[in-house]
Amino acid sequence: MYKIIFFCLGITLLLMLSCKSKEEQPSEANTQKRPNIIFILTDDQRFDALGYAGNPLIHTPQMDELAKNGTYFKNAMVTTPICAASRASILTGLYERTHGYDFTSGKIGSSYMQTSYPIILKENGYQTAFYGKYGVKYDSLEKQFDTYESYDRNGKLPDRRGYYYKTLGKDSVHLTRYTGQKALDYIDTVDKGKPFCLSLSFSAPHAHDNAEEQYFWQKKSDLLLQEVDMPEPDLAEDEFFNQQPKFVREGFNRSRWYWRYDTPEKYQHSLKGYYRMISGIDNEIGKIRTELKKNGLDKNTVIILMGDNGYFLGERQLAGKWLLYDNSVRVPLIVYDPREKKHYDSDEMALNIDVPATILDLADVKKPTNWHGKSLMPIVKNGGISSERDTVLIEHLWDFEHIPPSEGIRTKDWKYFRYVNNKSFEELYYLKDDPKEINNLASDPNYKDKLDAFRKSCDALIVIHTE
Repeated sequence: MYKIIFFCLGITLLLMLSCKSKEEQPSEANTQKRPNIIFILTDDQRFDALGYAGNPLIHTPQMDELAKNGTYFKNAMVTTPICAASRASILTGLYERTHGYDFTSGKIGSSYMQTSYPIILKENGYQTAFYGKYGVKYDSLEKQFDTYESYDRNGKLPDRRGYYYKTLGKDSVHLTRYTGQKALDYIDTVDKGKPFCLSLSFSAPHAHDNAEEQYFWQKKSDLLLQEVDMPEPDLAEDEFFNQQPKFVREGFNRSRWYWRYDTPEKYQHSLKGYYRMISGIDNEIGKIRTELKKNGLDKNTVIILMGDNGYFLGERQLAGKWLLYDNSVRVPLIVYDPREKKHYDSDEMALNIDVPATILDLADVKKPTNWHGKSLMPIVKNGGISSERDTVLIEHLWDFEHIPPSEGIRTKDWKYFRYVNNKSFEELYYLKDDPKEINNLASDPNYKDKLDAFRKSCDALIVIHTE
């Protein structure tokens, strides 16, 4: 009888201890070590529009500090140099050739968005938020983000109001200021017990196409470059323009050059405006970092900064992006992880499709097997480690009358591309000795074997990245 009683008491005691042990375990919310993530995407910021990249004219102290204390990818590129397709690739981790999204394709396929990085993060315990230019036709942002507001320049307004139509209180403010404030408000009110991913997409420094002045910046940036005479662009001589095929010389790259750069006055205004608008973003980044620190979140919040595509600033007497020269393909990319104490400048070819894979890696979530990109975190953690990527496909497939579609490949030292609708127009550059892509070797018989090899490599990558 006593043995039975003692046995029952023992079982009861064990159960009580077990329950107490569970109660003493900290909750998942209290033990979350997964970092918060802020992904900042700028619009048309090219690779050298950054002080850290060696540009002595632009004022970007916050971006420079992130690069100095994080990992800076000096050879970062987009797979497609246009905002719509590039943003779709960032969301889905897929090449344009697979997701098929451009300005004329209607809405992006829902099946691709079902495995977009925000949805995957939401399914794995992250709070997700978005503010700014979404840039992709998709009607279910609530599936991706717990909190969001999608907006861009007001293209119907042919003046500065295209950038100054949002209000804070009773004041009409620049979209850059508005996006920055939305970020500050979010950081101040977000549930600190759960990790979050805040995606910010600034409309700057994109020109306001419908406006005669093109560029509109915040008044506080007026003093920047005020007494500076901006140097002329590289390759501005007629010979570099005349080397282009007729469909480029008569296309949108040339039309927008007339809008922005065809007189010295326009050039000075546009280039200074472009830089000033980037400085405006930089100023908001400083406020965001201060807000993180105020809320005790700075030590566990990773900041990723990237441009959605590059940009011609008058080189070859062109403007805009779209073409596969480095001017429009290369972009700034910084991964700042405060938990990593070492800084690296990486030579690896990092791509826009690597950003979602990197975000999921930070969240300790496996990326979908069909994604084309790879996480950059091994490089962030170990610096000199190789990504084992020696060749990348680059493409611009939107078949528009005034923007010729093109495709090609890039390696560390070489660039090859051709125009889709007329593949007889080919360009081949040895970037190691010719970083400005001046000497086209495609017609040089000494490089016939090299040209044939790149054609085959391009064809092979197209097959791989075609669904």
